[in-house]
Amino acid sequence: MSEPAYQQHYPPQYPPPGGNPSQKFAILFGAVIALLAANLYLYFQIDNVRQDMTKMREGIVRDVSSLRESSAVTAQAQRRTVESLRDQLDVAQRQASMAAGQAKIDATRKAEELAARLSSEQEKQKQLVAQEFSNVKTAAAATDTRLSEVKTEVAGVNTKVDSTKSELDKTIADLSSTRGDLGVQSGLIATNAQQLAALKALGERNYFEFDIPKTKQPQKVGDVMVLLKKTDQKKNKYTIELTADDKHIEKKDKGVNEPLQFYVASARQPYELVVNNVGKDRIVGYLATPKVREPRK
Repeated sequence: MSEPAYQQHYPPQYPPPGGNPSQKFAILFGAVIALLAANLYLYFQIDNVRQDMTKMREGIVRDVSSLRESSAVTAQAQRRTVESLRDQLDVAQRQASMAAGQAKIDATRKAEELAARLSSEQEKQKQLVAQEFSNVKTAAAATDTRLSEVKTEVAGVNTKVDSTKSELDKTIADLSSTRGDLGVQSGLIATNAQQLAALKALGERNYFEFDIPKTKQPQKVGDVMVLLKKTDQKKNKYTIELTADDKHIEKKDKGVNEPLQFYVASARQPYELVVNNVGKDRIVGYLATPKVREPRK
């Protein structure tokens, strides 16, 4: 008997290697490591914000201290001036009480002038102290405002970290693993764009998204050519022909989210093609390829 037409047209596939039962655990372990790395990165960001806040607080404290020292020096100088004028006033008043006639009038006038100067200097000193106190209050209020803003920013970062981690954990939990059409245990399978983004974040494999119409010419996806031959939108079935290493492989009547596995000469692990949506004369999905390339023996 002659060989079937299918075997004449399509060369035999490479036999699948023995299943690795620890593959799934290795992928999940890698996901945990990626999450830890992301959390460490965000923790260092928060720590930098806190360090900046501490430096800002120290700078404001130094400015306030310098302001207080300047105010103290100015106030001390004003007090010396006031004390000097007070002493002169006392002398003038004693002289006025002992003088007679015109001398007494001159001494009284001088005493009045000194009293006016004393009152003016005292008023200046009060205004200076009030202004310095207002400056200190303004600086303290600005510090409190900035500290509140930094606390709000830190709280926002923490909330974002928790939200991102929760979403990623939920998405990873929703991912499933199954056996491919060659009987080899598949990696995690994405059924939508969000899950595919989570797989990309894990970084375990290379992912190439595609949207292939039914045409006469095959479409390039990664380093593989894909030709869509038939679709059945109602049953979510499709038939494609893959070309890799100048070999043609037909995958017939396959369903959505079913990992199609095939081997290439440059990798020991199988490639996996997953179709997430079957339309009218169109398929949408992704191709997953190993990151580590080691030629098959």
